[in-house]
Amino acid sequence: MVAGLLAMGAHAASAGPLIWAFGDSLTAGYGLPPAQGFTARLEGALRARGIAATVRNGGVSGDTAAQGRARLLWGLRGLKVRPDLAIVEFGANDMLRGLPPEQAAANLDAIVTTLKARGIPVLVAGMRAAPNLGPDYVRRFDGLYPALAKRRRVPLYPFFLAGVAGRPALAQADGLHPTAAGVAIIVRRILPAVTAALPDRDRATR
Repeated sequence: MVAGLLAMGAHAASAGPLIWAFGDSLTAGYGLPPAQGFTARLEGALRARGIAATVRNGGVSGDTAAQGRARLLWGLRGLKVRPDLAIVEFGANDMLRGLPPEQAAANLDAIVTTLKARGIPVLVAGMRAAPNLGPDYVRRFDGLYPALAKRRRVPLYPFFLAGVAGRPALAQADGLHPTAAGVAIIVRRILPAVTAALPDRDRATR
């Protein structure tokens, strides 16, 4: 199993970069047609910039960071090739369930460490805690992402839902997941960070 992962080759140089969006329902595109979800919209935005990227959807609705960690190697095997970038987006479900931030931090650290050990560049997409969880929880949860990025020396996009959170018109009926218009804002805001996180050879206009 591990040998197969170590032998995994990089995405073919003749193709555009392969980006793996590894996360929860926000990555998966919960409640939206596939063409309006995060991965499809990000792929379209990159291609509009002349980057012939393929963005694979590694999101599973409801996943905590622990569940993401548990399926990480399985997900990598399913890609068949080593991605040029992994966007790691977990923590919302940990926060909504009131799980200890330190638990999410440990699992995210394990995910990032595993990806880096396999030569896969990482962009961490952060989350923020709801204020009703109290100032201590908010401080511990919000702080885990910059601490992780600094410790593992990976780039951080501070808040995946920036520009969308707290705006009811951009939320689906559940009040949590973004509408198609919300996803468009997320993609527009995160796009510069994704482009910057790609290896130099993959940033070139094609």
